[in-house]
Amino acid sequence: MHGAAAAPALLLAALGLAAGRADGPRDNEPGSVRPVPPPGIALSEADRVELEAGLAALGHDIEALGARPEAVPLLPDVEIYRTAVRTAVVHDEFFTAEDIAEARTLLATGRERARALAIGQTPWLVRPGPTALGYVSRLDGSVQPYGLFIPGTWTGQSPGRWRLDAWFHGRGETLSEVSFLRGVTKGGGPFVRPDTFVLQPYGRYCNGSKFAGEVDFFEALNDVKRRFRIDEDRVVIRGFSLGGASVWHLAAHYASEWAAAAPGAGFAETEQFLRAFQSETPYPTAWERALWQLYDAPPYAENFRNLPVVAYSGEIDRQKQAADLMEKALLGLGIALTHVIGPGTAHKYHPDATLAIDQRIDALAALGRDPMPRRVTLVTPTLKYNRQAWVTADALGRHWEPARVEAEIASDTEVRVRTRNVTALTLAMPSGRCPLAPGRATVVIDGQKLAAPAVPSDRSFTAAFHQAGGVWVAGEILDHGLRKRHDLQGPIDDAFMGSFLIVTPSGEPQSPGVAAWVAAEAARAIREWRRQFRGEPRVKRDVDVTDADAEACNLALWGDPGSNRVLAAIAARLPIAWGPEEIAVGARLFPSARHALIAIYPNPVHPRRYVVLNSGFTFREYDYLNNARQVPRLPDWAVVDVTTPPDSRWPGRVAGAGFFGEAWELAKND
Repeated sequence: MHGAAAAPALLLAALGLAAGRADGPRDNEPGSVRPVPPPGIALSEADRVELEAGLAALGHDIEALGARPEAVPLLPDVEIYRTAVRTAVVHDEFFTAEDIAEARTLLATGRERARALAIGQTPWLVRPGPTALGYVSRLDGSVQPYGLFIPGTWTGQSPGRWRLDAWFHGRGETLSEVSFLRGVTKGGGPFVRPDTFVLQPYGRYCNGSKFAGEVDFFEALNDVKRRFRIDEDRVVIRGFSLGGASVWHLAAHYASEWAAAAPGAGFAETEQFLRAFQSETPYPTAWERALWQLYDAPPYAENFRNLPVVAYSGEIDRQKQAADLMEKALLGLGIALTHVIGPGTAHKYHPDATLAIDQRIDALAALGRDPMPRRVTLVTPTLKYNRQAWVTADALGRHWEPARVEAEIASDTEVRVRTRNVTALTLAMPSGRCPLAPGRATVVIDGQKLAAPAVPSDRSFTAAFHQAGGVWVAGEILDHGLRKRHDLQGPIDDAFMGSFLIVTPSGEPQSPGVAAWVAAEAARAIREWRRQFRGEPRVKRDVDVTDADAEACNLALWGDPGSNRVLAAIAARLPIAWGPEEIAVGARLFPSARHALIAIYPNPVHPRRYVVLNSGFTFREYDYLNNARQVPRLPDWAVVDVTTPPDSRWPGRVAGAGFFGEAWELAKND
């Protein structure tokens, strides 16, 4: 996705994005990568002293409020201002003189909120118009901001439930927390309505709502739902440029959650976008090509049977490529994409097109999402994205191959299901929503007729089925042993979409030649999490990790079985053996003196959590330059030759890599 320089003036004003550098041919050179975010401007000593004094005063206010239990739930609304300014001061992330001036304003706003909260008042939650709110993220315990436009027709006593539109921002390499807060308090984006809340996620900076950015959106959305009476069936997702890419992603993967989706420009997948927009010819490894399916929208195109979509492109915008690609993919499924095109328009909204989009989206939002569709389609290559409406895939025959479930309520006593590459599934309809008649129901799966649990008087319905010996049987999988399941399916990057703890080594390494690589890569993982995902990761030494930590968090273990005692305690229970002399991946042996193991695996002690060996998120500096590159770079395991220095693409020379099987076993050819 190219820089904010090409974004429309309307979008820049709405989001406070400064004009930035666009991608160009030099951004295809891994050996000369510019930093993202870029270096900030110098902060004068007088400004630094003033801002640090303001931070100290606001910190004192926050500490006092923290001692009052009734104020604690609302503290994030104050803390977002301290976090924004402190991050900019400590890490030199003021990019314009306006940022410095805004920091003073943010500190004043934070203190104003603290004073109001101290007397039990929250004017920022009752005043219509744009505001900024915060929540504490489960990923790393950081306080994250989001923007919210409160409609003018709303009051705390307003009856009923309210429509909410999520508006996703474009790419902005200088989109610090300071500039984000400045932008969201000036408006709610280009599609504000008097009867609609507008959520503007920060999305943990600039990632197209992938990885931690995806988690951020759902955490922010849930926080808004907690505070306000939002209609679950009238949530619309909209965005432009990188925000359009966010919408393609969230629409394809979570189609049944929304009343409508309106992606503008953006990108919808990796390979063809890089070829068309970046003039780059990717040469992916086999595992990279498989992993593109995690975020590429075309493999999930049939999920759009569950969701109305209105796409927009400028007629002469190079990023029209995304909607053209999805139009072709959908047409192959018999679905004609509604694609509004701005005549003679480049990378911006055409005024007439804006009206046409609004008319369609407003009509769809008024109708609302069907909470219990009679027919549901689920397609996915991974259990990460395993649910649409009342259908959930619980196990696959093989990951990274297309899996499909088509389910239909055929009558008031029968549900019919057809599957491909799915070996366990659940049909779940909440209370009051099940259209089946009370009493016994029948489920027909791939031609097999199976008795299902009775529909009780509250009109709910839950039925699980799985394959045994190639035959469908009723009930959940009885073998509760190790297997890939939702949120426990890999790849490595998935561990950082849940609560995680980085564990550094304190002991003597069994492979001294690898120790320097471990130290450097661990420091990089901590640094780059903050830079790219805007939080301070939790970090502990191995000797300080408790069983409660392992139960609550995915553990990112750094070191080898000699240097990291947490790793040593579980090493014998991993499918890859790491001894003093060699790393054994099945019959393949790699000398430990110059190789390190990178892997993800269910924690043998707490198997509902992951352990990760020697990795943070796997995309690197070269990938920061274009958001379509920001996809997992490593699969479930990799052995790295550390005598080849890390670079902007890889942590060293990848000597071997692969995916574990559905029972987390080594593949037969490894």
